[in-house]
Amino acid sequence: MRLYILSFFLLLGVTQAQAQQPTRSELEKRRANLLEEINSTQQQLEATKQDKKATMSELKALTAKLEARQKLIGNINAELSNIDGSIQFSAQEINTLNSNLDKLKASYAQSIRYAYKHRTSQNMMAFLFSANDFNDAIRRMQYLRKYRDYRKEQADKIRVTQVQLKQKIGVLNTQKTQKGKLLQTEEVQKNEIQAETQQTNQLVTELKGREKELVAQIQQNQKMARKLEASIRDQIRREIELARKKAEEEARRKAAEEAALARKRAAEEEARRKAAAAQQAARNNDGNTYQAGSQTVTLNTGRPSSTGNNASKPATTGNSKPAATTSEPSRPAYTPPPVASVEKPSYKLSLTPEVQALSNNFAANRGRLPWPVEKGFISGNYGKHPNKLFPSVIENNIGIDITTGEGASVRAVYEGVVRTVANINGIMVMVSHGEFFTVYSNLASASVREGDHVSAKQVIGRAGKNDDGENMLNFQVWKVGANNSPASVNPSDWIAR
Repeated sequence: MRLYILSFFLLLGVTQAQAQQPTRSELEKRRANLLEEINSTQQQLEATKQDKKATMSELKALTAKLEARQKLIGNINAELSNIDGSIQFSAQEINTLNSNLDKLKASYAQSIRYAYKHRTSQNMMAFLFSANDFNDAIRRMQYLRKYRDYRKEQADKIRVTQVQLKQKIGVLNTQKTQKGKLLQTEEVQKNEIQAETQQTNQLVTELKGREKELVAQIQQNQKMARKLEASIRDQIRREIELARKKAEEEARRKAAEEAALARKRAAEEEARRKAAAAQQAARNNDGNTYQAGSQTVTLNTGRPSSTGNNASKPATTGNSKPAATTSEPSRPAYTPPPVASVEKPSYKLSLTPEVQALSNNFAANRGRLPWPVEKGFISGNYGKHPNKLFPSVIENNIGIDITTGEGASVRAVYEGVVRTVANINGIMVMVSHGEFFTVYSNLASASVREGDHVSAKQVIGRAGKNDDGENMLNFQVWKVGANNSPASVNPSDWIAR
């Protein structure tokens, strides 16, 4: 029993591991995407080669293509592993079907031989008429029918098994053919890698001969990148301050409305108190008792009675009663609650519900946002890293560089509002998505203006060229933190892979 349980859990583990691995169709799709990326990079590389002088852009394109080929070989190996597993499984199924077919054929042959040996004694009519009674004849008839059906069922199983076996053999042959093609593709890619590696080494040798010039160019680009970063930070801070002021004004407006409502309620309460006092005074006058100078006059019996100033007790007549007091105990005046001071809200809290919903949807689409260009490859990664040609030079990219085609359209990756269109070493467009901002820099032209509402994949401009004449876009994603501090994040984590 323990052995069965252990086997069950082992089988379950294998099934879960297989479920986590990519399927054949997913691997084929990845291979197609990688081949398309390599072709696109090759086109960019050909355009860069028009300049006889070696450039850093050419080196980036070669490096990107080599990385794509390495990924392609890894994907091919994964496909080969998947096909090997399928081939092994198909071979096991074929062996099982062959074994079942042999058993079915042996059983069918045995039944045929048995029928042939007893063909005289088992003649249907003789067998039936030799029955002892009618019920025995019925049982013999049922036996003959079942025996006939059994032989027919055996023959059907043999035919079905033969068809399945033929299909499985066809699948196995197809899988072996696919494996052969993949092996050929892998060999071609390995040869391409060797050739491109030699080309890259030659290019590196040529570029290192211009080290002083290229280092100066890199430093100048880094200087312009820092200027762009400072401008973006200032613009986002202005957006944060503007949103904060609007939130404070809204809070003050609500506080003023609450204070006015409190004053109105206080006035109404005071009016009600005065009206109640007047009604009480009126009721006292209706009781015919009033104060006149130093005398209290009671009109209960119709006869006046007076008390002098020195009398120890008031004079009473008949059924007279002490005079009622007309004054009411004083009540404290109603004081409205103090107006609460307005605190500086965080940027997130200052957003309207609609903008906050937009921001949440943007965050929910992380890893699925469309690329800002239809075709291209990442030629510059995010963050600080040493230059591939000069390791002592540290580059800092607050976005990613995407190399694309001539005059390529630049698209908004998500709906939002254009906040900035500025010219900082090329046109820069910044789009707000609530807590998030996307920046598209190094544009040759912009087709939107500040305040425009844009939708996902809407064209906002055209890609420009870098110093090497390469068509390139710098794409950035920024997020406002809990302390109202803007910070850039890796755009590669947000766009679709």
